Amino acid sequence: MAEGGPDRNRQHSNNLQGLLRLAVEAGSVGDTAPEHHPMPEERRQWLQDALSDVFNGQLDEVKQLKDCLQILNETPGDDAVEEERRWNALDMVSDLCENLDNARDFCKLSGMRVVVDSFLECADAGLRWRTAHLIGTCSQNNPFVQEHVLQLGILPKLLDMLNNDNSDLVRIKALFAVSCLVREQEAGLQEFIHHDGFSVLMRAMQSGVEKLKVKAAFLLQNLLISSPEHKGEDSCTDAVPHKLNIPNVLCSMGMVQQLVALLQTEHDPFHEHVLGALCSLVTNFPRGVKQCQEPELGLEDILNERSRMLKDQEEFQEELEFCEQLLRACFSQPDESGMDR
Repeated sequence: MAEGGPDRNRQHSNNLQGLLRLAVEAGSVGDTAPEHHPMPEERRQWLQDALSDVFNGQLDEVKQLKDCLQILNETPGDDAVEEERRWNALDMVSDLCENLDNARDFCKLSGMRVVVDSFLECADAGLRWRTAHLIGTCSQNNPFVQEHVLQLGILPKLLDMLNNDNSDLVRIKALFAVSCLVREQEAGLQEFIHHDGFSVLMRAMQSGVEKLKVKAAFLLQNLLISSPEHKGEDSCTDAVPHKLNIPNVLCSMGMVQQLVALLQTEHDPFHEHVLGALCSLVTNFPRGVKQCQEPELGLEDILNERSRMLKDQEEFQEELEFCEQLLRACFSQPDESGMDR
């Protein structure tokens, strides 16, 4: 689901996917096989009309995309009315492009190139965040658009916005777009690492913007969870030579030490994702365990103190479980039988 901005949850029922879903749901009612009868003429006509409405609806949405692009292609004026027209056009495109087919059509119409060239780095923060949001909305779970966006060289620009933009909302939307380009997308992840994306994520986690901190920590945790094969020879899974070894990359850049430093700040809800990332770094990965055990980090004391603080606080149970998991993985000593004490 696309996030943020104006309400993006409107479902498009007037498309072929919605009609087919309705037909499947209607056909699945009951446990017995239906009897087959010739379709009555009235029902046949209804179905033909419904299909016609669906295809006309899809064509109408493409026309809406073209109309929005015409507005976005116009020579920009400086008055508030023109600014609002462009905002509304980007909002409309984002809404339409929650449909995967519309997102692909938008790219085929060169819409992505137009909005990126015109608005991604413009002076108007309202246009910048809407453009970043549109990139994320179009790219989410859409390999065709992801590849198109990567070919346009947009990811480095998004990372720069996440790192340096003076608008908190622009940075949050840039992170959303980055997430949609690198999760479950190997080419995007490789480019992300090539442009030092993990350092950018760390700086986002060190920022004073709570939403940005939470989302950056969550993305880091997700990339580790979704890529266990990247642990290579240190993992219980077979190595995948052509894939990047994310935990080794993170350990080499001192990510363990930086994550532990974040835990030493005043308790914050985003610490749950920091601890989750550390858990993923040590699972079946001895190098991560060894770095967590470095005495100068004092991680064992931090975890024990945090566990005592969170005990019996129901809203922090997942964070408590991460603390206990890290203590078992890094600091439990096996007894003579080989079992952890």
